[in-house]
Amino acid sequence: MSDMCVFHHQSARLWLRLPFQTMLVGWESGQEIMDLPLRLLVGQDGPEPSARSGQLLSLLPDSARSTSEAAALERELLDEYRFGRLQLVELCGHASAVAVTKAFPLPSLSRKQRTVLVVCGPEQNGAVGLACARHLRVFEYQPSIFCPVRSADALHRDLTTQCEKMDIPFLSFLPAEVRLIDDAYGLVVDAVLGPGVRPAEAGGPCARALATLKRLSIPLVSLDVPSGWDAEAGGDAQDAVQPDVLVSFAAPKSCAGRFSGRHHFVAGRFVPEDVRRKFGLRLPEYTGTDCVAAL
Repeated sequence: MSDMCVFHHQSARLWLRLPFQTMLVGWESGQEIMDLPLRLLVGQDGPEPSARSGQLLSLLPDSARSTSEAAALERELLDEYRFGRLQLVELCGHASAVAVTKAFPLPSLSRKQRTVLVVCGPEQNGAVGLACARHLRVFEYQPSIFCPVRSADALHRDLTTQCEKMDIPFLSFLPAEVRLIDDAYGLVVDAVLGPGVRPAEAGGPCARALATLKRLSIPLVSLDVPSGWDAEAGGDAQDAVQPDVLVSFAAPKSCAGRFSGRHHFVAGRFVPEDVRRKFGLRLPEYTGTDCVAAL
């Protein structure tokens, strides 16, 4: 990543892997299950932080975290703070839209550049993409949505209904000829796959959509993890999307060490201060009422 979130101390480079993975809700029982492991990786190589950063995610020197501590963080968020699936989707969707406004301010864009194609997969990241599209519409951008696979999940259905009632168009297909997309839109939001989901596992429609996104000339914004990347190792330049902007949820994943785009934002202001202190986690300073911070 061009602006890597590290604690940089001569011989050591540390960064946080905090996958924001699928959280399932048993709608009848109300039971919530969230896969939100916390792991700090030590001693892995990565590019030096950019001088443009000005603000880095710093981690405490005694940064090793055990499996039990990761499980304790999950229990803290679920049991004590009662974070729910919809709440997290909305927080991340809003923050993603705000990150777009910071990377591509509306006053600086032509009418054509204000058009945004949001590509949403059937899992958690896709739900965040739908919420992001709705917020972009509120911010007076002109979003359209393409879903390679329509999800039967109730949350996806609700978010889809909201977007439809706000007159956000849904594409029935994604043109295979990338020039048509480049000509029609100013940028694309990649909300196809989340951490740990490989294109082959997602199925043909998602894999075909990613094959198209890889060939775009217009800017690409990836949510949490660039689709198709290994959450730890990153992405093969020949087999993965290469976004211009990355928006990390809660904290950057370890694969962000291979991100080489122009802008990296972290959306982690929603992590309660008591939880940060309890687990020795230091997230970046946020300006004013901003919900994202540039790294």
